[in-house]
Amino acid sequence: MYNNILDTITELLSGVLYLGFDRGHNCPSADRTASVAANSSTFLMSNMMPQAPNNNQGPWADLENYARLLVTSGNEVYIICGSYGSGGTGSNGGITYTIDNGRVNVPSNTWKIIVVLANGNDYLNRITSSTRVISVNMPNTNGLNTNWKTYRTSVDAIESAIFNGLFVAKKQPFHRQ
Repeated sequence: MYNNILDTITELLSGVLYLGFDRGHNCPSADRTASVAANSSTFLMSNMMPQAPNNNQGPWADLENYARLLVTSGNEVYIICGSYGSGGTGSNGGITYTIDNGRVNVPSNTWKIIVVLANGNDYLNRITSSTRVISVNMPNTNGLNTNWKTYRTSVDAIESAIFNGLFVAKKQPFHRQ
């Protein structure tokens, strides 16, 4: 049975790769290197999304690297991220709504919110109206700008897009079963 599960996962991952999308990590593998178990957990399917290669390997990766730089510069970062909508454009061109025979949604957008705090204790009391918050909303397309700063937006705008994106995704055929 264990081999069947591994075969299923491998088949799904191959589908993501062969259809022109990367296995985009919500929490990057490079951020969980303290133990093998922590790193392995980043490869669970619940931590992945079909992501356009130029998104995943370009501005998304650059933003992840910037967050790491903030940490090595004496800060703590708290990150929330995800995807919404339906219909991304991978390296094969054209809009793809689902992969794996309709079982996996290809999101139209990827988003990330980073709260930056100086190292310290009692983080809730250190969050103020002047706390630095970085929020981005990137289209899940291969032809996007390579500078993550191009996609800065407000947290409110992301919340609104996510809420609306839930209803957009429901209109796609793969949800009607």
